[in-house]
Amino acid sequence: MGVFALAAERRWECPNCDLTEVTQEQQPHTRFHACRGLAGLTAPMVPAGTRCKVEAVERGDYVRGELVQTDGNGRPVMSVVTTRDDGTDAAVFAPTAQLSLRS
Repeated sequence: MGVFALAAERRWECPNCDLTEVTQEQQPHTRFHACRGLAGLTAPMVPAGTRCKVEAVERGDYVRGELVQTDGNGRPVMSVVTTRDDGTDAAVFAPTAQLSLRS
């Protein structure tokens, strides 16, 4: 007799666009996507039916010459924050380091 495991079906949705997906992974996971509602930023999907808010947080400081994440409208963004009744999660976009060699 063969042994098999039933994969748990998980339904995902985005509160900022109309994207929905279904996964069947057994390991805990979160789906991410390029969200049209957040001008193309990589944002998490949430379990279907979850009451929450997913929003981009613009950088509040001067960018100068740093390489930072921007949205599809060219605005510098420092994070995408998910706020639920039971807590908050954040995906942070840190600036990229640069090196300059001079001889």
